[in-house]
Amino acid sequence: MALNRWWTLCVVSVGSFMLLLDVTIVNIALPDIEEALDATLTDLQWVVAAYAVALSAVLLTAGSLADRFGRRAVFSWGMAVFTLASLLCGIAQNPLMLIAARVLQGVGGAALLATSLALLAAAYPDQRDRHVALAVWGAVSGAALAVGPLAGGVLVEGAGWRWIFLVNLPVGVLALIATAARVAESRAERPGRIDWPGFVTFGTALGSLSFALLRANEEGWDSAPVLGGFVLSAVALTAFVLIERHRADPLLPGAVLRKVTTTGAAVGVLAMSSTAFALLLYLTLYLQTVLGLAPLAAGLRLLPLTLSIFVASAVAARAGTLLPARWLVSAGLALIGLGLLLMGGLDASDDWTALLAGQLVTGLGVGVVNPNVVAAAMGAVEPARVGVASGLSNTCRSLGIALGIASLGAVFADRVRDAVAETLAGTPLQGRADELGHAVASGQIGAVLPKLPPEQRGLFTDAAHTAFVDGLNSILTVAAVVAFVGALAVIPLIRGRDLTTTGPDGDPLPIAAGH
Repeated sequence: MALNRWWTLCVVSVGSFMLLLDVTIVNIALPDIEEALDATLTDLQWVVAAYAVALSAVLLTAGSLADRFGRRAVFSWGMAVFTLASLLCGIAQNPLMLIAARVLQGVGGAALLATSLALLAAAYPDQRDRHVALAVWGAVSGAALAVGPLAGGVLVEGAGWRWIFLVNLPVGVLALIATAARVAESRAERPGRIDWPGFVTFGTALGSLSFALLRANEEGWDSAPVLGGFVLSAVALTAFVLIERHRADPLLPGAVLRKVTTTGAAVGVLAMSSTAFALLLYLTLYLQTVLGLAPLAAGLRLLPLTLSIFVASAVAARAGTLLPARWLVSAGLALIGLGLLLMGGLDASDDWTALLAGQLVTGLGVGVVNPNVVAAAMGAVEPARVGVASGLSNTCRSLGIALGIASLGAVFADRVRDAVAETLAGTPLQGRADELGHAVASGQIGAVLPKLPPEQRGLFTDAAHTAFVDGLNSILTVAAVVAFVGALAVIPLIRGRDLTTTGPDGDPLPIAAGH
């Protein structure tokens, strides 16, 4: 029995490692994907965002399916889907195929994430043993985010970008075999009905909003598809709220949503993921497009950020037992904002070291926010609702990444086009400034360059790099403002009186409940 428990911990940790690794590992490969598949910047944004949108849309429903049909069964299904989707990503021949496969990956990842903690809870009924298992799982999850950029660099340079996906195949197959042979099945004693209307309306709202924000970069904010996407998102979100009010077993129970602290925790997660995590895409493109670094070199230069997150998370989890959660979450978001400002103010002639101080401070902020905002979300509800609260937190995390990429991308594209026009004013390329600005904003610098006369290529390259840096500075500032607003918002929302101080077995929860 003890051996099977360790097998469960190993399998769950491997699944979590795979799905979290795919959040960061893809960023390093984006320039190579752009060149190989002739992708635009919007395509690259979708490669990252599609995974996050699918993960956030399916996560809560996957938890309901696991309660009804079995956690091991849904975990196995998720691992199979994730592995198959990784194969499809690895053999993709165009951006559309890759994006569709990333959606499928997100669906499989949602099933893995939704069942991981439940499988561990069933395998470790003793609270003390469970704490050890959760600590191991948390360390593995943190390591996945930390090594993602470096692992991506190694794979892209050593074997090609397709192997960042294909490497999942043998791991996924072995994990499936181990799950079938060693992991025990478990179900909820009284599972509720699956909220299919809530799932459809929630997923439609997220997907159409992301589509509208990303397409606005190329088609304009007043284009029919973009306006239609915003309208559809609003209608679907309204329908979701109305459906949830009248469902006996809603996707998001009203008892959870009525807790002010639950809202505060959601705000904290959204503020963190839509800034620090969403900016990884643009920082990676900066390192490789403007500074000309190879994938491995770019991954190494992002290690200060990810290692800072990893180290700070361990310290902050302990601090959460001593200090009120709202002040820790607020301080962490303020550190994220400060770190993003420190990374801003870049010049086209700067080296990567201009990002170093900002990476360390931003990582420190994420490390402070991450464990304490989750503890606040789970501590604000009764034990029977902990799974829903955890699912809501994970949903907000992936949703924040998707919406952050989309909204920051809109700001980035507008600033890049303006900067190209300003830089090329009074030059031989002035008449083509709009066309060239759109090319830079769409990530098509390499495609445009060979079409220009040789004597004008240097001029365009300088203008493109200057415009890219201006765009990056703009979104760093916008993201910092969002983080600072989040830091202020969580103070009144995360309330000490909402937080329970003991868990279902009478053990203290890892959170300070004081004001």
